[in-house]
Amino acid sequence: MRSCLFRKRGSDDEREPLLPAIPVSESSSNTGNECASETNTNGRMANLGVSQTELVGPRGDSGRKLPQYIAALAATLGALAAGTMLGWSSPVVFKITQPNNTDYNFDISETEGSWIGSVINLGAAAICFPIGLVMDAIGRKKTMLFLILPFTLGWLLITFGTSVGMLIGGRLITGIAGGAFCVTAPAYTSEIAQDSIRGTLGSYFQLMITVGILFAYAVGSYTSVFLFNILCTLIPIVFGIVFFFMPESPKFLVVKNRNDEAREALIKLRGTNYDVDYELDSLKLSAEEAQNNPVSFVSAITKKTSIKAIIICYALMIFQQLSGINAVIFNTSSIFAAAGATIPAAIATIIIGVIQVIATFVSSLVVDKLGRRILLLFSALVMCLCSTALGVFFFLQSTHGENSDIVQSLFWLPLLSLSLFIIAFSLGFGPIPWMMAGDLCNIDIKAFVGSTAGTLNWLLSFTVTSTFLALNTAIGSGQVFWMFAGIMLIGFVFIFFVIPETKGKSLQEIQVMLGATPQDRNVEDKK
Repeated sequence: MRSCLFRKRGSDDEREPLLPAIPVSESSSNTGNECASETNTNGRMANLGVSQTELVGPRGDSGRKLPQYIAALAATLGALAAGTMLGWSSPVVFKITQPNNTDYNFDISETEGSWIGSVINLGAAAICFPIGLVMDAIGRKKTMLFLILPFTLGWLLITFGTSVGMLIGGRLITGIAGGAFCVTAPAYTSEIAQDSIRGTLGSYFQLMITVGILFAYAVGSYTSVFLFNILCTLIPIVFGIVFFFMPESPKFLVVKNRNDEAREALIKLRGTNYDVDYELDSLKLSAEEAQNNPVSFVSAITKKTSIKAIIICYALMIFQQLSGINAVIFNTSSIFAAAGATIPAAIATIIIGVIQVIATFVSSLVVDKLGRRILLLFSALVMCLCSTALGVFFFLQSTHGENSDIVQSLFWLPLLSLSLFIIAFSLGFGPIPWMMAGDLCNIDIKAFVGSTAGTLNWLLSFTVTSTFLALNTAIGSGQVFWMFAGIMLIGFVFIFFVIPETKGKSLQEIQVMLGATPQDRNVEDKK
């Protein structure tokens, strides 16, 4: 018997071979009938919008998973470096802006300290779009290895800076490198992963970000600024040494017609017992169809499936930054104090960092079991309720005073709300928005969507962090938290009605969920 795969050309009676027939057994007498039966089955499958390659090919649980986990963790060491960059300002800026600062041989004002802390957002926003073009040109792996240079240079400027300008320049450069990793690392992990573990590997990016932030909180608070800067400088170098031995994305290699290298990469990622040739043929078929039916960038980006994917990716970034996470982090010390805790500010931030790491790790374990959609809905709902509760507490505090009976009776509310808010954010809105471009987008627009979504995220982060204190003063802490609660309520409704579940789905299946049909996909691919 021979297993026959066909591409639907026109009617059900007009089909051409999709892949070469695969020998299964020597029972040739039944070949004609069985192939005819499979032809009818394939026609029905096409009408259901399910890729035949995905149905027949090796999927899900076949192949080794450990090499994929190792490659993803190696790639996200860059996210660890980005996390230290993000967390650096919390323990350091306060130290270096003190009048008796001995860490640098020059004075730093609070305004200058604010710029040193926030300028990374501008650097990250500036690089996100061009880095998408770079990684499409030279590859995901080479791009990430190249980023070691700006990361190291930035940290050296920060470590041996002799002026405020050098510190701001160093932070700007590290922001550029960190923002670039926020685009390249999620793209790489989504392209090396099998469908069954794509969500888990994608969540490692945010997990390593939180580990880096916790490292900065813990080490930066109890070491000298110089020693802390040296340790931060070493992290991207360690990343380069480890990641150098990881394979390039097989999808990228196939697109560049480097099929032998793609096959070797698949063997490294899936193991020798996995049918890499079948997956390679599937990747080659997709690449050949794209080459034979070239689609302009404008056509690719304006397809209805692309538009819906872009709306989802951008909306999730907006909801992530407008969720109130920065407001909660900024109020950590006051929230602990309101709860009657006499914990120093440094310990309070470390506790929050530990909660983030644990919750993000739990998310990485369940994201491929519970799904992205459920975690996002849970995250939005809990964050909405927690922001509402924090708003009530701070409103009562500003109205009745800190020592009023009603405020004292609710001493437990802000600490509980803070903890639940951080857990909910880390389970859903922390990691998942960064992986959705890899889930939803075809490779021809993935870099563009991922990079522009990253730019939007960093610009919003800069806007929120630079305007929060002014907004807090203008309308009050309670009202600010209620505003964030309203935004998360809108986010809950958006997720419920718009975002599909991508857990365990192939890209072809996800495109159908976004509104494409087999006929639509053929037409759109030929535009």
